[in-house]
Amino acid sequence: LVDSLGDIVITNDGVTILREMDISHPAAKMLVEVAKTQEDEVGDGTTTAVIIAGELLKEAEKLIEMGVHPTIIAVGYRQAALRAQEILEDISIKASDRDTLMKVAVTAMTGKGSERAKEKLAELVVDAVMQVEEDGEIDRDNINIQRIQGASVNESRIVNGIVIDKARADTSMPKRVENARIALLKYPIEVKDLETDAKIRLTDPSQMQAFIEQEEQMIRDMVDKIKSSGANVVFC
Repeated sequence: LVDSLGDIVITNDGVTILREMDISHPAAKMLVEVAKTQEDEVGDGTTTAVIIAGELLKEAEKLIEMGVHPTIIAVGYRQAALRAQEILEDISIKASDRDTLMKVAVTAMTGKGSERAKEKLAELVVDAVMQVEEDGEIDRDNINIQRIQGASVNESRIVNGIVIDKARADTSMPKRVENARIALLKYPIEVKDLETDAKIRLTDPSQMQAFIEQEEQMIRDMVDKIKSSGANVVFC
């Protein structure tokens, strides 16, 4: 797809294609909403949902041409939907074991850009879901996905905790800290600028040195307070 700005989108994902298209027809907009709802509620099957909805509209048009009132068609479709749900419930299988969940995850990734690593990613997805599952319910807010450049998809992993996308302030700082005591600071460790414009008039070079030393002392005082708290990891 090439949009009006010349940006190119290459995908076979149904909802992505529909979102990128410039659609004005009311019926077509309805199909876009079908795809979005399917994506939000299930996360897969958007193309299938649009195809089924399109076929239902096509058959509805034939019925209207035969003289059937739209209200009757809508009632019939609702009854058919209820019957379809009953049939799907009867033929469905429980997806509580890990092997079945893996198959579901792999199937959902087939045809996506990550297909080469779908086995690895499916394993991560299932592990993450099983860790946050409570009484058969999954709160997706408890799973956060971070994309970090510099490695292959196969190097993706689960972190049982919190990922903070921050670089070390200095390369000499350790990359790993055991038994960490963490301090979370709202502001950086630095001397804050005045909220109003202010000027300092210096009449002697030594005053400049004293000014610099005072700033350094203020920062040392901050560091000493953090150190005395016992914290050995600081985020600010």
